[in-house]
Amino acid sequence: MASIRVPEQKVILCGEYGVGKSSIFRRFANNTFVTATDRKSTLGLDHCSKIFQLSDRDLKLQLWDTGGMERVASITSSYYKFAEAAILVFSFDNPASFHVLSQHLLDIVTYAENAKIFLCGNKCDLIGDTPQITDGEIEAFCEQCHNLVSGIYKTSCKTGEGLEAMFKDVAAQLVNMNRSRLELQSMEQHGFKIIPYEDEPQENNCIC
Repeated sequence: MASIRVPEQKVILCGEYGVGKSSIFRRFANNTFVTATDRKSTLGLDHCSKIFQLSDRDLKLQLWDTGGMERVASITSSYYKFAEAAILVFSFDNPASFHVLSQHLLDIVTYAENAKIFLCGNKCDLIGDTPQITDGEIEAFCEQCHNLVSGIYKTSCKTGEGLEAMFKDVAAQLVNMNRSRLELQSMEQHGFKIIPYEDEPQENNCIC
């Protein structure tokens, strides 16, 4: 009996050093959390795949982490290449990591222009009574991004809160995106031409 191939989609983690990208990767890979004192520095790109069972089909997410090499220019092309989704991460206990998101967003649209973008506020267990980064600031950032952000999530690698739900939603949106692409390709193959919608018809100045 022939086996059914599960489609695989590359997802990258982006953001400042220290926001918890490697901790998100560990939770994704083996559902573990390592404290800062016990953590060992790792260098080099790393990736891990996991299958998500959705309502109508399965999808394999291949999550990539920079392994502490965020600022090494030589990894740029290989890291961003073929990415279908990018998770833009900031830390709730580090306002500076939020205020530089626009630079990481620019990198994504430059080197992975077709990737869907998701915003992840990590370390939500450290928000406290007076948050350093408010929901209003997060919403304002997304508005400034001109609808480039496809989802907003609050996660904690320490407790595991929000991580599984985030990845399931990312997987579901990628399935829908790929389904739309296939539908468009099928229409074009059958002779249908996709005509861009125009808000207002052009005036006909021809005098008959």
